[in-house]
Amino acid sequence: MKSNTQALAEIVQPRRAKVSPSEYPDLPYIGLEHVEAHTTRLIGIASAKDMKSTANRFQPGDVLYSRLRPYLNKVWKADREGLCSSEFIVLPGNARVDPDFLRYRLNANDFVSFATHLNAGDRPRVDFEQISIFKTWLPESLNEQRDIVEEIEKQFTRLEAGIAALRRVQANLKRYRAAVLKAACEGRLVPTEAELARKEGRTYESADQLLARIFTERRERWTGRGKYKEPTAPDTTNLPPLPDGWTYATVEQLGNVQLGRQRSPKNVSKNYPTKYIRAANITERGLDLSDVLEMEFTPEEQGRFALRDGDIVLSEASGSASQVGKPAVWRDELSLCCFQNTVIRLRPVILDGKYALLVFRHFYANSIFAKVAGGVGINHLGAEKFSAIPFPLPPLAEQARIVAEVERRLSIVEEQEAVVMANAQRATRLRQSILANAFNYENEINSALE
Repeated sequence: MKSNTQALAEIVQPRRAKVSPSEYPDLPYIGLEHVEAHTTRLIGIASAKDMKSTANRFQPGDVLYSRLRPYLNKVWKADREGLCSSEFIVLPGNARVDPDFLRYRLNANDFVSFATHLNAGDRPRVDFEQISIFKTWLPESLNEQRDIVEEIEKQFTRLEAGIAALRRVQANLKRYRAAVLKAACEGRLVPTEAELARKEGRTYESADQLLARIFTERRERWTGRGKYKEPTAPDTTNLPPLPDGWTYATVEQLGNVQLGRQRSPKNVSKNYPTKYIRAANITERGLDLSDVLEMEFTPEEQGRFALRDGDIVLSEASGSASQVGKPAVWRDELSLCCFQNTVIRLRPVILDGKYALLVFRHFYANSIFAKVAGGVGINHLGAEKFSAIPFPLPPLAEQARIVAEVERRLSIVEEQEAVVMANAQRATRLRQSILANAFNYENEINSALE
């Protein structure tokens, strides 16, 4: 096998022609979101007729390399003609390099590391001139390059079979979590307080009585202007029946609902820089406070927007309806922290905060929040719509038992998910190991192909 080390610019040159999507309305359009990170797979497509910005045109066999955030490692080999975001560098195959060889070469970890360290910032970009100096080993024969590609894909096929099995397990665990949460909120997970009271010959506080206590507490806490206004009761016309002793309440009836403060140029930190959380800090596994920003909150605003231990926070908006309403509970992780208007806060009154979080996790996992949010483009849950959602309310003692049983069942799910995640990470390392062996160890490849 003859080979030599060459700079990328000596191997391939990009297509630089820009076109208007309106000139090619029937062609497919590939955006950055349509290419999966790290895998070179296409996961979506759009229509050029819906695009307005200038685009790059590509041909079958061209390699599309994302120059934005190179650490995401987004590379795809075109299997059709189309247009793509100008954030892609379009690299055509030629007589010197097989496009699949080029695709996998750009996908390998050493190139990703090289490109990632070229620029800094929140949205780092590279251009072809920067990456063109990257030097790589290149077999002179296209047939030899294709032999290497064939061996890579043979190994990847085996690896993908294992990854597909992991994805099935993840999907099953996700469905089981959603089913457990749904059963909990329908009173099907533990004996109800009404059943236990009858069996033990005692009385109990029903959810209606609990709700009356909550109303009394709300009135006593009222410090607003004007006359106190009772929150609106839910419309239960089309709602399924609840177990004996339960009732429906609106979220607003159970505590104080508030939207965070808007971020704007006038709120840039000056005299009172204050940490705040935004939707990006709320994940499906709880709060992620590794990247908390600051803006101006005066002492008066801090009194209104500061989070307290036990507050429930939810993501208010997302480009995907399925991502709206991710809930978490605030546990005074920071001494003073407020919240932005991409977050909704519920401060429960008397209600068990853990049970409220459980119900909202059910609303999120079973797409109830997604249906309420609706919309096109950015989907908003909104404080008003959130406040009006019917909330299944059991007796207080039963809430604690439900929470304990859900935690017991989902702890098993979390253990299994940790195993799946560890194996998924191992699969990612194996993928990069295959590419490293293919491109960095010429002698081993020569031996394998002889």
